[in-house]
Amino acid sequence: MRTGEPYDSRDPGVLALAHRARALLAAFASIPSTDAEARHRTLVALLGEVGDGVWIEPPFFCDYGQHIFIGSDSFVNVNCVFLDSAPIRLGANVLVGPGVQLLTVTHPLAAADRIVPATDRRSGRAPYRTSARPITVGDNAWIGAGSIVLPGVTIGAGAVIGASSLVTKDVPPDSLAFGQPCRVQRGL
Repeated sequence: MRTGEPYDSRDPGVLALAHRARALLAAFASIPSTDAEARHRTLVALLGEVGDGVWIEPPFFCDYGQHIFIGSDSFVNVNCVFLDSAPIRLGANVLVGPGVQLLTVTHPLAAADRIVPATDRRSGRAPYRTSARPITVGDNAWIGAGSIVLPGVTIGAGAVIGASSLVTKDVPPDSLAFGQPCRVQRGL
């Protein structure tokens, strides 16, 4: 799953990771915002790596948590979704606006490739094929509200993604990019 190979999202081991994440996300959401120490402890249990000063505003959702790595002093605003079947890496001092989605998961485009034929399905297995590609966000980047970052994208250090952008391709460091699809507008 983490290496980009097709995987079964209903594999018992994968589901166990997801159920663990759901329990930790529920616990995280119930911690008062005034208890920064308890929030940080819960994030350390949930995520693969959490730098000092990381702040995530609930509600927050992720698939597994342990494939998310966040550098120090980064901020993730409300209503963000990180589907982390492959690694999601945020550098230090990254700002993630409200409603941002970082989606590492993908499926084959052709239905014949995406759907597992009924004759090949095993009980309890997913009826579709799934794979994932990592997302990387460099130090000091800012992803504006409502943006969606698709599988395999790297956003360079110091880059700014304008609100409501659909990021389908890599964005170079120190550039301003926005739109649907997201395109580099100018250097910073």
